[in-house]
Amino acid sequence: QDECEELVEECEWKWMKKKRVWGMRVTGPNGNSIFLPAAGYRYGSSLDDAGEYGNFWSSTPYESDSDGAFDLGFSSDFHYVGWSYRSGGQSVRPVSE
Repeated sequence: QDECEELVEECEWKWMKKKRVWGMRVTGPNGNSIFLPAAGYRYGSSLDDAGEYGNFWSSTPYESDSDGAFDLGFSSDFHYVGWSYRSGGQSVRPVSE
């Protein structure tokens, strides 16, 4: 959750297309950047909003509801840290410490 909030609060976000995939280029204060694809999300076997919306899980459980976890969400004109039920399918970006 803390790392997601750092991305939202301290980085520059730019909606772009990379190799025919829409998503956000997130650039930190040091000039390094990552590309987060707008991969959509799944509920059951249904894929929704691919190319329009991205949602990435954090490893932080949501304290108020044990079925939830914090996530990082975005579209072309917004980005935020929120939470979702863990039963939904969202993207994961592995991070090495």
